[in-house]
Amino acid sequence: MSSNELPEWIKPRKYDKQQYLALLNLLRQNSIHTVCIEADCPNRYECFARGTATFLILGNICTRDCKYCGVQSGHPKPPDPDTPGRIARAVRQLGLRYVVITCVSRDDLEDGGASVFVDTVNAIRELCPSKVELLISDLNGNKQAIKKIIQLHPDVLNHNIEVASPLFAGLRPQGDYKLSLSILKYAKQYGLITKSGLMLGLGETDAEILGTLRELRAANVDILTIGQYLQPSKAHALVKKYYTPNEFSMLRQKAYGLGFQKVEAGPLVRSSYNAGV
Repeated sequence: MSSNELPEWIKPRKYDKQQYLALLNLLRQNSIHTVCIEADCPNRYECFARGTATFLILGNICTRDCKYCGVQSGHPKPPDPDTPGRIARAVRQLGLRYVVITCVSRDDLEDGGASVFVDTVNAIRELCPSKVELLISDLNGNKQAIKKIIQLHPDVLNHNIEVASPLFAGLRPQGDYKLSLSILKYAKQYGLITKSGLMLGLGETDAEILGTLRELRAANVDILTIGQYLQPSKAHALVKKYYTPNEFSMLRQKAYGLGFQKVEAGPLVRSSYNAGV
């Protein structure tokens, strides 16, 4: 769907182009991937202009093929051992007080890439006092790998549920709804602040949305993001509905009513939007 067919409320916010390009060039010069670019996030202009980004480890090619995701799917190369150091130096150069690290899914790796999360967090902590949020994959349910990440004691442990349960089989054929919930529950057992995100507009019903929110709260998830799905290309899942800002506002109120401690909900909200704020 072209931008002129989108509802009028789905518009990227104003941003400082010079500052945006400065950060973009820094990332390119240091061969650092971001989910902002790879997933075509609509907030990347605003966030880059504010000097922040969500760093992507384990390369930019995912071994899975979720029908809504703009990240390239295929056969990735082995992880670059220099990535943790490059990200840490960029964090120091940018003076970031809060850092979000995420990854592509790497089903080809025995630990799903958990060791690279460990190396990246340790590299950042050696150079900077920044708080760190980790947005992890399901690591194929490898509890040892998940525990390796939990033992880092990130300031926030994020794992996105992404879509309502009935949509999983069609949209996340290599994912598992119950596994995702169990990862969040497992992290909570270690006292971590947990977070998850949900996309809307893929055909879910109101009852399915509320059911998903209730299950996330039953898993003791603390922080929730809810945003509008936007089709990355014609090859991806179609948008079934555009939710209005008022509908997002009502969902935010319902989520707070269920007991979430922090809720970001809106058409352009993504899982790392306003992280650390």
